[in-house]
Amino acid sequence: MAASGDSWVREYNEAVKLADDINSMISERSSLPATGPEAQRHSSAIRRKITILGTRLDSLQSILSKLHGKPSLTEKEMNRRADMVLNLRSKVNQMASTLNMSNFANRDSLLGPEVKPVDAMSRANGLDNQGVVGLQRQIMREQDEGLEKLEETVISTKHIALAVNEELDLHARLIDDLDEHVDVTDSRLQVKLFL
Repeated sequence: MAASGDSWVREYNEAVKLADDINSMISERSSLPATGPEAQRHSSAIRRKITILGTRLDSLQSILSKLHGKPSLTEKEMNRRADMVLNLRSKVNQMASTLNMSNFANRDSLLGPEVKPVDAMSRANGLDNQGVVGLQRQIMREQDEGLEKLEETVISTKHIALAVNEELDLHARLIDDLDEHVDVTDSRLQVKLFL
């Protein structure tokens, strides 16, 4: 087995450990109060880990696609690993839906279903040069459309982040004002106590 295959196995094992960690955190969540800062922190930590796990699964899928067609792995092993990633992704989606992370679970609705290189190759079978050029143009149009959707999402996220930043600035100013008022009230109380 090639070194890249070994790194894939290590990465996959780390992803499985992270999934187990997330499962145990979800189980711990039931022992916490339903609301409150501790429950929110715990839920945020779980969401963060689920997002990291999703990124790792994307990385595993990417490594697999790069290994496709290389003599280091058989087709059967490639399919087995693809199934392993698919099964783990299914578990991640279940965990995400447990936490109502609908955006994560429906990531395909944002980016569209993943087109595997094998699918693109099978579409090109039997085409002459002009057909291949036409197929490439069509694929580029589809990619451009996907990038436009992604750009809209990034811009929307940017606006949300700016709004959150403004809200945090407002809250910081309100807390500073409250702190000043508390100091003034405390000073007045101290003066009255000594009179």
